[in-house]
Amino acid sequence: MVTTVVVINFLIALLLTYVAWQVWQLKRTLAAIADNLSAYERATYAVLHTAPENIYIGQKGIYSLRQKQQRLEAQVEKVQKIISLMILGRNLWRRYLNKLGYKSGKRRGIKEIGR
Repeated sequence: MVTTVVVINFLIALLLTYVAWQVWQLKRTLAAIADNLSAYERATYAVLHTAPENIYIGQKGIYSLRQKQQRLEAQVEKVQKIISLMILGRNLWRRYLNKLGYKSGKRRGIKEIGR
């Protein structure tokens, strides 16, 4: 009977030793996971901590670029109008010269006009 109790106690001790070892392994795994999560949290905080300021700076830059774009678009529109007026003036000048008898910048002779 004593032998049976000793064997049962030994088996219980062996089982509890195995359970303790498994708990210790789980503790190590959980500690490693906690360390990784802490590192991820620090890295995320470092990136996101400056995000509002960076977003604000980006918004100011975009606003500035939009203002410049509007000014440039107005300038482009003025240049297009000037070019259109120059082309119109050139065409009117050519018509005027054609009526006077000029062709390609040279005045036609009297004989050519009579033809």
